[in-house]
Amino acid sequence: MANVTDLQSKYSKLAQEYSKLRAQNQVLKKAVVDEQTASCSLKDELKQKEQSLRKVEQEMDSLSFRNQQLTKRVELLQEELLLSESKSKKSDSPSQVSLQTQNVFDEDLQKKIQENERLHIQFHEADEQFRRQEAQLRVRLDQLEKESEQHQAVVDALNRKYTDAIEKLQNDKALLEVRDTFTCWKPIVFISRAAQQQLRKYQSEVSSQLKHSSSVIQEKVPFNDTQLSDYNSLNVPLHNRRHQLKARDVAAQALGFVQSLVSALLNLHSYTEQRVHIYPLDSSIEAISPVNLKFSQYLHENASYLRPLEEDLLQLHHSITEDSITALETLVKLQDFSRSFSSYSSFLQKILPYQLQSLEEDCEASLCTAALASKNRQLQKDMKKLTAVFQKLKSYVALLALPSECVTLISANAVFTQMSACLHGLHDAATELSQHYSQKASLEQGLPTVTQKLCTTNECLLSSLASLTNSCGKMATFFSNNLDFLASCPGYGPRGGFLNPQQADSVMENKRRAATYMSTIRKVAQSQEKISRLEQEKEHWLLEAQLGQVRLQKEIQRIAQLEAQITTGHPPETHSAADGPDPMCADAPEPLQDTSVAADQESREHLIKHHYMSRVSEITAQLQMCDSKAVHFHAECRAVAKRLAMAEKSRETLTEELKLAHQNITRLQDELSTTKRSYEDQLSMMSDHLCSMNDTLSKQRDEIDSLKLNYICLISMKNKVLAGFLKKKKLKK
Repeated sequence: MANVTDLQSKYSKLAQEYSKLRAQNQVLKKAVVDEQTASCSLKDELKQKEQSLRKVEQEMDSLSFRNQQLTKRVELLQEELLLSESKSKKSDSPSQVSLQTQNVFDEDLQKKIQENERLHIQFHEADEQFRRQEAQLRVRLDQLEKESEQHQAVVDALNRKYTDAIEKLQNDKALLEVRDTFTCWKPIVFISRAAQQQLRKYQSEVSSQLKHSSSVIQEKVPFNDTQLSDYNSLNVPLHNRRHQLKARDVAAQALGFVQSLVSALLNLHSYTEQRVHIYPLDSSIEAISPVNLKFSQYLHENASYLRPLEEDLLQLHHSITEDSITALETLVKLQDFSRSFSSYSSFLQKILPYQLQSLEEDCEASLCTAALASKNRQLQKDMKKLTAVFQKLKSYVALLALPSECVTLISANAVFTQMSACLHGLHDAATELSQHYSQKASLEQGLPTVTQKLCTTNECLLSSLASLTNSCGKMATFFSNNLDFLASCPGYGPRGGFLNPQQADSVMENKRRAATYMSTIRKVAQSQEKISRLEQEKEHWLLEAQLGQVRLQKEIQRIAQLEAQITTGHPPETHSAADGPDPMCADAPEPLQDTSVAADQESREHLIKHHYMSRVSEITAQLQMCDSKAVHFHAECRAVAKRLAMAEKSRETLTEELKLAHQNITRLQDELSTTKRSYEDQLSMMSDHLCSMNDTLSKQRDEIDSLKLNYICLISMKNKVLAGFLKKKKLKK
């Protein structure tokens, strides 16, 4: 415990010293940056002065050329003057015209001489001023370079001191971690031993249950009807709604995890592209290397490979509904996801060499330390491991996307198990990559030339790596938790056979037809009940109408009898209903009413009998019509069955033709891709050749320009020599 306390006290002291030195380092860095900016400004000023000197030199050349022209002009004027003087000597009386021309020439010569003197004076003053400023700037530049060297020496000394202190602190921290882990391992060992004992116990129980179950199966199952796959494929597939809901839930969770993984990978590639443009060379100041330029161009295309992953998995989730049949054999959208994942894996394989070369360039930088170079090599190994894990996942996803005839239940279980282990490996690779990059970022932060832009980019990269690690861990845990569900039997399919997409479509079509048929049957039953009720009401009202008609006829007959009695003069013996009963004849018998009631009953029975006999004849006629229709429908059904058999045969032939057409299409697509690739290669070669021709043409143009300049210089020198020669010749004369 005393050693631990001493180490902790030393660690705290070193941390305080480190913080002080870090603050001093920041001040020195700021001073160095200020001096660098001042030296850059002085260099810019020196360049401007050099440019002004070049301009003055060009003006001097032009003035000298002008002076030469003027001298030539003066010489010509002198020659003309000599000629005029000789002529004037010969002629006793010079003309007035020659004197005027002589005066004009003299004035022109005097003006040119004055202008030449003025230009010589200006050039001499400008030259002296430029030389003084150049000497002052050179002295200032020497002073700043000396100060910069001193500051750099101080910074190097502080960096060495910091690195020694950091290594010592890291060693102390490692010792403390080793001691802490040794003290924490003891309870873990006891827990693992207890877990191993429980595992042995559970294994013995499971083995005994397995033996009992196998014996029961051998004794109680005498017949197995799943041996012939041809007959099993004809079985009706079952539908498990609970399994369907579970599959939709699992697909939704997987979609969320893949979306977070895609977001993390997008950020990782984008921030890596941003870092390539910042370190080791800043693209805003100077051009980066060709490898990093190509690497950044490839990284810029990451969204075109990652977005289809999310979109294809979203389409796969939408295809899983409550009324559909979900199994590996019916997931057609899984093939699209497999192709997108394969393209992204190929993208990782394509950018891996450039990424490794970019890390090598980081190691070759002037400020790269040995610790930073070792971290770069660890990052190279991590990137290789991450790419290899994605390649494995690509193989497993491609196996799951194969047709049902190629993937059995046992192989699918093995693929899911290996895929779960591969996801855990992906999480481990992402964790190591995040740790090593965090250490690299901390080392780069201590460099003297680090910029705020690089620090911000490193922080963004670390956050994207943390998000990637978190997403991979969640995905691996989710896959392990649902491994039993994924590797189990899907819950439906023909017994002893595989379920292909055509069978799934036929099952769902039959389900829809069955639902439509049942609803139609219910509607027909309701219609039949309504028709029967209406028929009963119709019979009732027909019977009532017939009875009413009989009563009407009888009333008409009675009224006719009464009218006849009235016309003969015999009053009727009965009273009407309006007169009321006669009190004198209240007890008299009514034989006419009894006979009329009996007649009414007989006529009613006769009418009912006649009505039912007519209904029986009508129903018999309808039954005969239905029998004839049934015979006709039976004949039509036989004809439709024959047409169905012929359609099945034609469908088989058309499927064969469709397969041949697909094969031709694939062959033509391959030929098209090869020709396209060859054309692209030829175009690239032609573009390279064109670039080389442009380079040679530009070189030739430069050479022509240089030759023209040389020719002009030679002509000017020749003119100078000729002018000097003529001048000497004149002086000799």
